[in-house]
Amino acid sequence: MIGEHIDTGAQIAILILAAGASSRMKGRDKLLEQVDGIPLLRRQALRAQASSCAVLVALPPPPHDRYAALEGLSVTPIPVADAAEGINASLRAGLAAVSPHVNAVMVLLADMPDITENDIKSVIQAVDLKSKMLIWRATTDTEKGGHPIVFHRQLFADLSALRGDEGGSPVVKANSARMLGVPLPDTHARLDLDTPEAWVQWRALRKAI
Repeated sequence: MIGEHIDTGAQIAILILAAGASSRMKGRDKLLEQVDGIPLLRRQALRAQASSCAVLVALPPPPHDRYAALEGLSVTPIPVADAAEGINASLRAGLAAVSPHVNAVMVLLADMPDITENDIKSVIQAVDLKSKMLIWRATTDTEKGGHPIVFHRQLFADLSALRGDEGGSPVVKANSARMLGVPLPDTHARLDLDTPEAWVQWRALRKAI
């Protein structure tokens, strides 16, 4: 069990969004880029798995190389038939697959390599399902909103009604008064890598540290 408020293994699930097309990567798959000797997707799934929560991964329809990156892990792949629609198709598919015993879902983007096990656990530990809060959102150290985000089950229907590629932003905005920010170090909560140039810059910076 992680956190003092709840049995997270039973009540929170983690949904990793990994069904995107990497359209800005010039033919490469950003989620299969090597980080610490393994594909980014596998690394992200391992970090989520360490939380002891159930982990679901929204993926493009098979066959796809991303499935092999998850082999041997205790995660549930969720094929997203209409993945080309955008991120909201993945949200709908993932939420539909969540156990009825789950009372909240963490939405975790797969392309954020600075997110650590401790970051995931920090957000989970902030969740108190007995409070008035409905959203627990990671922020930067300067309080800019980012990911991961935990949504209370009360918001699942609203999230499932969204279409297109906007993500959960409308639900976050509509419930901002019932949202708790959870600061993570530096820019962990906002840094994602969508282009080859971003990958080169991130690797150079990481090597220099």
